[in-house]
Amino acid sequence: MRTVCVGGSPEQRADRAAAAAAGSTASSAGPAVCRTHGRRGNTLKNLSRQLEQKDAQPTEGEREVWNQVNAVLQESESILYDLQAYKGAGQEIRDAIQNPNGMQLQEKAWNSVCPLVVRLKRFYEFSLRLEKALQSLLESLTCPPYTPTQHLEREQALAKEFAEILHFTLRFDELKMRNPAIQNDFSYYRRTISRNRINNMHLDIENEVNNEMANRMSLFYAEATPMLKTLSNSTTNFVSENKTLPIENTTDCLSTMASVCKVMLETPEYRSRFTSEDTLMFCMRVMVGVIILYDHVHPVGAFCKTSKIDMKGCIKVLKEQPPDSVEGLLNALRFTTKHLNDESTSKQIRAMLQ
Repeated sequence: MRTVCVGGSPEQRADRAAAAAAGSTASSAGPAVCRTHGRRGNTLKNLSRQLEQKDAQPTEGEREVWNQVNAVLQESESILYDLQAYKGAGQEIRDAIQNPNGMQLQEKAWNSVCPLVVRLKRFYEFSLRLEKALQSLLESLTCPPYTPTQHLEREQALAKEFAEILHFTLRFDELKMRNPAIQNDFSYYRRTISRNRINNMHLDIENEVNNEMANRMSLFYAEATPMLKTLSNSTTNFVSENKTLPIENTTDCLSTMASVCKVMLETPEYRSRFTSEDTLMFCMRVMVGVIILYDHVHPVGAFCKTSKIDMKGCIKVLKEQPPDSVEGLLNALRFTTKHLNDESTSKQIRAMLQ
């Protein structure tokens, strides 16, 4: 039977409750429960502090990977700015389609679409860099001899970078989902290129976006949430390529981060430290991101009874927020997870996400 720590200040008690909810996998080799809870409480406290801070400074041991990942993340805000400003060439394309013999309108549509396709290529290429960055972080946060909890405790700046990648990913996908012009523009581009190829015409932009690149971009943008799909595939590949690494090293890292975020969102002692709506959204996006990765990597997913993620608690926390701010996140859980519709998912969880 487990003994439970009692007493202490309200903050210590909150840390212990939070740590218990975090359920992270500390080493089971003999430490007393109070000491284990203390370490989990520290993980929670330290991680929550890192999540709230703007710039988490790496230790010497983290610096090489941190520099590599940070170089990628430096570009993330300008990618989001570019995506937010993406207006599309809908009118020009409509005019060109309605007037197939109007060469001026054809030219105007083409000249409008080409720079947009170059921008879409930039977004796609950024997803490949993000994929590599995520793999480096997973290697650092899961390698023996440390447990996932110990890694998150030791490498807090890397855990923050991981969180930043997920935050960016959910923001990118939310913007992409609200912008049908992206796929319309790219479809028009591909149709026009195919037509010109039939007529043996070579266009300058093919030096920039050749057929092979266009095919890969097409698969990327066909996804409702392309960045999340990229990261899910990347995490799944990481697990399958590292067969000697126990899968729990990866899933426990993800479930611990999900639990930390959930506890920060639902515990007044932590919630009161959030300085802005941005911090709140950051925490929710990271929680949803790690749930989705866990669900793709874990053999039976995030929704079954044996899952180390408290899905009911996570969904409840999201549903307590203003609907406008969380609808995209709830949709991500509905449509980009792998196991939601499995028989092992309880009716209650499915009802919560309807």
